[in-house]
Amino acid sequence: MKIFFVSSEVVPFAKTGGLADVAGALPKAIFRIGHDIRIFMPLYKKIDREKWGLKLVVSGIQLDLGNIKEDVDVYEARMPETNLVVYFVDNAHFKDRDELYCLGGKDYPDNCEAFLTFCKAAIPFLEKINWRPDIVHCNDWQSAPLVLYLKEKRKADPSWARCATVYSIHNMAYQGNFVKEKFSLLGLPQDVFASLEFYGQLSFTKAGVVCADVINTVSPTYAKEIQTKEYGCGMEDLLTKRSKDVYGILNGVDYEIWNPATDQNLVKRYSANTLSLKAQNKLALQKEQGLEVSENIPLIGIVSRLDVQKGFDILGEAMEEIMRQGCQMVLLGTGDPKYHELFEKLGKKYPKQLEVNLAFDAALAERIYAGSDLFLIPSCYEPCGLGQLISFKYGTIPIVRKTGGLADTVFNFDVERGEGNGFVFEKYTADALFNSVKRALEAFKNKGAWKNLQEKVMSYDYSWSASAKKYISLYMKALNKVI
Repeated sequence: MKIFFVSSEVVPFAKTGGLADVAGALPKAIFRIGHDIRIFMPLYKKIDREKWGLKLVVSGIQLDLGNIKEDVDVYEARMPETNLVVYFVDNAHFKDRDELYCLGGKDYPDNCEAFLTFCKAAIPFLEKINWRPDIVHCNDWQSAPLVLYLKEKRKADPSWARCATVYSIHNMAYQGNFVKEKFSLLGLPQDVFASLEFYGQLSFTKAGVVCADVINTVSPTYAKEIQTKEYGCGMEDLLTKRSKDVYGILNGVDYEIWNPATDQNLVKRYSANTLSLKAQNKLALQKEQGLEVSENIPLIGIVSRLDVQKGFDILGEAMEEIMRQGCQMVLLGTGDPKYHELFEKLGKKYPKQLEVNLAFDAALAERIYAGSDLFLIPSCYEPCGLGQLISFKYGTIPIVRKTGGLADTVFNFDVERGEGNGFVFEKYTADALFNSVKRALEAFKNKGAWKNLQEKVMSYDYSWSASAKKYISLYMKALNKVI
């Protein structure tokens, strides 16, 4: 099968969030199965052409965006340690960007033009290299217009008639909405406007939802949630109408990166068979973060974006009560300035219990996963969540709210029966969060049951190889709709 995987960000080349992790890991897993999958992404300013060995493949693709002329070149490189092809779209809109989509919390004013150019370049590029994919897999709003372009292309050109489209929603809250006057940039007939119109605006996400052969999102529960008013962000009715075409496949974890047995950033590497060595990472993390060094004090880790979606409003309300329990907490992340200020104040108030790291630090994240006893994810909504899956691998027990992928993977632990694998609360309130933390801290005291729980969660297999097979099945569903 030939698969064209389209994403605005891909690890290790460019990343703002979880989409990049998926786009870097899933194609590798599919490639290993034996399929011809190729990645298509923008060539941002921050991508080092020399480091990654980029070579020019196609030059001088000329596109019309309304009255605007766009020139596009496409470069090629290989995913590190594989022969997987990655294509990079070089265009003026991406060359001068310091960041991918926004700077200082504000969207770039040319986001519409930039990602229309990105999408519009795909079909002529594929024609120039004479490579017709069976599947075009688009991810999130930045690549959604390509789904619409392909739908129109299939009508006009029989050679594209058997190219099926899959549209993946990684977070419904980000939709790529622009003023309706931008429609003229697409260069499509007026009757196509209805596929984009969303409450008086253009919505790139709507184009993906309406036009894709198959829609999927990153967990079974989130696939159901986005068909409700609470989580659908205004598109619940569209998704409900297409419910038979909406699927949920849980994201995987790249164990080449997230594995305590091979993690070079740990003080002591360990596995389920050498679990006692995990304690050395805890003691080292406590010392590094300026906390009281003791194996018996429960340590809660958080690695997250600091905003309302991630539950920092209710966490802020619950923090005083949590600190009164005598536990410790290490937080890593950046986000909303009001939460920066709140947690900096709390850190000063509880210097021996709470350390706040307002930064992005991949190595520290790995040390937090390894050194913590518990990992907190109090999200208001969470399409999939990788944090709980990573924490399982490190023998660190998650505390989560029951939503999205968290609801699919974490279940309340029963000390007496040994059932479950974490601590879950349902109501989105500070009290519910605190009570879940309190239950976790109580369970931590039972050392025998705790060790058994750690060994159990470390044995789970959430590798991408299992998810990749489900995506192949999804691709077959899409193909069956066009063959």
